[in-house]
Amino acid sequence: MYVSKLDRPWTETPFVFQGFVLKTEKQIDVLKQHCKHVFVDPEKEDLSEIAKANAEELAKIRGTTVYTEAASVEVELPRAQTAYTRTTAVVEELSRAVDIGNAVDSSRSHEAAAQITDSVVRNPDAMALLIKLQEKSGATLSRAAEVSVMMTIFGRFLQLPPDRLEILGMLGLLQDVGKLKLPTELANQGPVNAAQIELYRTHVDHSVEILSNTAGLPPELPGLASLHHERFDGSGYPRGLRGGGIALFGLIAGIVDTFDTLTAPPPFGENLSPSNALNIIYKGRGKQFHPALVEQFIQCVGVFPVGCAVELNSGEVALVIAQNLVRRLQPRIMVVKDAKGNPLIPYKMLDLMKEPKIRPGEPYRIQRTLEYDSVKIDPKELFL
Repeated sequence: MYVSKLDRPWTETPFVFQGFVLKTEKQIDVLKQHCKHVFVDPEKEDLSEIAKANAEELAKIRGTTVYTEAASVEVELPRAQTAYTRTTAVVEELSRAVDIGNAVDSSRSHEAAAQITDSVVRNPDAMALLIKLQEKSGATLSRAAEVSVMMTIFGRFLQLPPDRLEILGMLGLLQDVGKLKLPTELANQGPVNAAQIELYRTHVDHSVEILSNTAGLPPELPGLASLHHERFDGSGYPRGLRGGGIALFGLIAGIVDTFDTLTAPPPFGENLSPSNALNIIYKGRGKQFHPALVEQFIQCVGVFPVGCAVELNSGEVALVIAQNLVRRLQPRIMVVKDAKGNPLIPYKMLDLMKEPKIRPGEPYRIQRTLEYDSVKIDPKELFL
């Protein structure tokens, strides 16, 4: 049978594609976990060509490197903290160097990307949790470390080899370096009229120029840095590239950069909850964004992304600290506020996959996601 529609949004389920052929008992079991009923289309019987096309698209964007979790979140978090601290130091050095007209230190950029990659390979949830708990700054390039981490995590999910993850991490760190060449007010507050928008868009060319003049960087990096504002349907800038004219890493960067912008605080971000941001990106699949990559990104981030705040059916507020890859709707959480909004000390750790109970017969469930900045937690209060 061809399942054409669910009784809930596709993004709330583990299914990669909207519409699929039901072939196995395992698929039925997963459907039972997430849906009470589904809709089938009896006219769609021979879907071998669709299935073949989907498989071909996945083969183009997914690698073959198999990663396993080498450390728990608790064990990895201190190492992730060290890598993040060093990365933010590199970003500050980078800013100072460009401000005074010096070249970017390529060796330090390599070092930062390598440390992020090592941590993400061991356990992606630790770094994902850490970047969401840091205080966000309005300074130029303040998002660079976060975008770098998110791109590396997405690359790991796509099973790309470690050397490519490092390129992705470096790209996330450096693709917006050209913003440092913009007028300070424009760089820190964003454009407000047509003239400023045109001027703001020149940061891409500035990034390419700076990276092209920096010895020791991967030769492909300047070209890749020119792509994160290009869009799948040709509506992006600076060149209006479309479809296959945009390299895979440019397509990845466009999705990650957009998600970060949608969830970031003002003036550059829209401060949306992760679920609302994912819905916007999902609606843009096949238009602004590569459709198969969008579906993979949603699978990677999960319905309840690591680091996001969630409201429980108990009225309590919790932070998602780790994914359960088998059951994405039941992550590991840390309850930080009681039903009245008072801080909980010590925090309460729950694994929703183990069906912990609020009271007899009523298990904990997540009601909704909240904005990232709705809960303030010092990372030092966790496992560090």
